[in-house]
Amino acid sequence: MDDAILITELNDFIFCPVSIYFHKMYKDMDRMIYQNTDQINGNAAHKSVDESTYTTRKDILMGIDVYCEKYNLIGKIDIFDIAKKTLRERKKKVKNIYDGYVFQVYAQYFSLVEMGYDVKKIEIYSIDDHKKYDIPLPYANTDMLFKFEKVIDEIKHFSIHEFIQTNEAKCLHCIYEPACDRTLIK
Repeated sequence: MDDAILITELNDFIFCPVSIYFHKMYKDMDRMIYQNTDQINGNAAHKSVDESTYTTRKDILMGIDVYCEKYNLIGKIDIFDIAKKTLRERKKKVKNIYDGYVFQVYAQYFSLVEMGYDVKKIEIYSIDDHKKYDIPLPYANTDMLFKFEKVIDEIKHFSIHEFIQTNEAKCLHCIYEPACDRTLIK
């Protein structure tokens, strides 16, 4: 599992592959030094799941470690309701359903299925406004499944030395932009 891809890296890679490098570089530093308010609030919103205090129900799995052998992905799930067979990813505030969000729940889905769980429904939940967004299962959305597999392949073959970020909007919203030399925008 040395070369396993972190489930969170699927979303990060789509935003900017170089952000993964910075996440790893800064991982042992105090998050207050480099994270912005949105990221700090997002981490706080996950606290109840990460610390397994969201619920005491025995048929709810929270924050468990998962691994998907088929795609060599590793990470954690937010919530899986065993009785309702529903996988739920919680986000602080959902404004759009980005591909990276879908890829994260796909990775969680495949991991849970490999572990023997029966997953019939996937949701993304927006904590701030209490909205649920149904996500079609991977085999019901073959175009998205293809994109998911393509991103995994791109991560496996990525070279930071060959990458230049040309999307100015991504650089403008990146907390690592001041330290980054992988952009044409300056």
